[in-house]
Amino acid sequence: MSDLTPSFLKTSAQMEPLFNRWYAWAHLVAPATAALNVANHHVRLMRSFVNAPQIHVAAVRNPAMRGGPFLDLDPARAGEVDALLRRTENDQRRLIDLAEALTALNELLVNEANGGSLADMYGRVPDLLRGHVELVYDLNCRATFRLLEALLYRSPFYDRSLQSLSLSLAKGRQRPFVFSTPRLPGDGQLDLRVPFASPAIDELSKMRMQPKPAGFVRELFGLGAGDDEAVARLLTDEVPAPPQAPPAATTALRVRYLGHACLLFETADVSVLVDPLVGYTEGQGVCFTDLPERIDYVLITHTHSDHVVLETLLQLRHRVGTVVVPRSSGSLEDPSLRLALEAVGFRDVRELDDLQTIDIPGGAIIGVPFFGEHGDLNIRSKTAHLLRLGGQQILCTADSANLEPRLYEWVHAAVGDVDLLFVGMECDGAPLSWMYGGLLMRRLERKMDQSRRLCASDAAQALEIVRKFKAKRVFVYAMGQEEWLSFITSIRYTDESKPIVESNKLLEACRAQGVFAERLLGTKEIRLD
Repeated sequence: MSDLTPSFLKTSAQMEPLFNRWYAWAHLVAPATAALNVANHHVRLMRSFVNAPQIHVAAVRNPAMRGGPFLDLDPARAGEVDALLRRTENDQRRLIDLAEALTALNELLVNEANGGSLADMYGRVPDLLRGHVELVYDLNCRATFRLLEALLYRSPFYDRSLQSLSLSLAKGRQRPFVFSTPRLPGDGQLDLRVPFASPAIDELSKMRMQPKPAGFVRELFGLGAGDDEAVARLLTDEVPAPPQAPPAATTALRVRYLGHACLLFETADVSVLVDPLVGYTEGQGVCFTDLPERIDYVLITHTHSDHVVLETLLQLRHRVGTVVVPRSSGSLEDPSLRLALEAVGFRDVRELDDLQTIDIPGGAIIGVPFFGEHGDLNIRSKTAHLLRLGGQQILCTADSANLEPRLYEWVHAAVGDVDLLFVGMECDGAPLSWMYGGLLMRRLERKMDQSRRLCASDAAQALEIVRKFKAKRVFVYAMGQEEWLSFITSIRYTDESKPIVESNKLLEACRAQGVFAERLLGTKEIRLD
């Protein structure tokens, strides 16, 4: 392939965002949560592997340990892991110090704040955090702190030099689980030291539909002749099929399920994409070339790694108009998604609060309260969405757990009945520590950890939502049931798995009441006639 021959980026070209060689997600963008994950998760995992790699090998081979804190690497690579560990402990000392300062501040407040004024304690805040935190009490006189995240993003704690991309060709339907193993350099990979906000990522992503010569890629990322072979493997002269055209009539609505919690709504005037998650090969849902050239609104329901997929979002960034995200509480465990997405290059990010409305061409997006799924932590950054579009009223509840049925009585009184209801039923979710373990300031007893799971609705809870909104059609989604998603969910279902059993109950109950109901899997265009 000549340097001057126009070429497309292959559909199967996989573009993984990395933070210090670990697969990046929202909590590795936000400075405070990144620091705690480096110190309490990455360093500990790497040290454990270097000391006893065979334990990790045995655990990875055990299906019961899938998704656990074990590196999925050949023991022969222990030396490389040790080198990364040493670089992390030395070069990322600033982040590790920040994690220690956050822990020390928490200890100070827990042990010495007794309900009296906190004014004198500002002088005892660890120096690294001075001016970056506000000390506060809750209404039970328990002391905590609020991070001034916007300032942290403008401090040395937000280090773009730790961000990079790893490009390779997707192989088959399955990918290894990504959150417990650093992405070490390997054959067939092209590693690009580029910050996530770089416009170069947009230019490379455009090449899926707009051909450029191989020399353009070399210039874009400052590559040398030694990278020519790796670049050539990622390119093709095969012209991709154009995406489906939007409906011609302004009042017509097309609804497409694209896998997991990803939904695409299109009219002639507007396109709305919910919780984007895109694959690369046959059997991995849709590819980037299947999506509209312009996506007017991207809606994010909550800040979990299977709903905010940076790998997908960065490659769609050049197509996206506005990203709509939930508002955060400002607590350590609830970093601002708006700030994170702005930091990685999204220019128009809007926060949507409960029952707020965003008017869009031919309709509206309304924020709906969202309970559960976060292990009883005080997480505010979670919002379900009600769409009014194409004469339809559509409620996408994501992983909402119907813990208090009266919530939906009040919401229904505000918004009315729905035509289509999408309800998440991953009701046997991971324990709290699986996602938030690196942030916990106290060791959580196993019994407590197992009881505080990241769960959506079971059959009884979901049926209450159906009844409250008098839903005409019900779709179970956001189950993590697609096998190719195990790289971020680690889920493998059987017929006896609780989410399958519970969702079957819901389907049967709906059908018994004359309500159309279906559990979605893979991809599907949902007909509205």
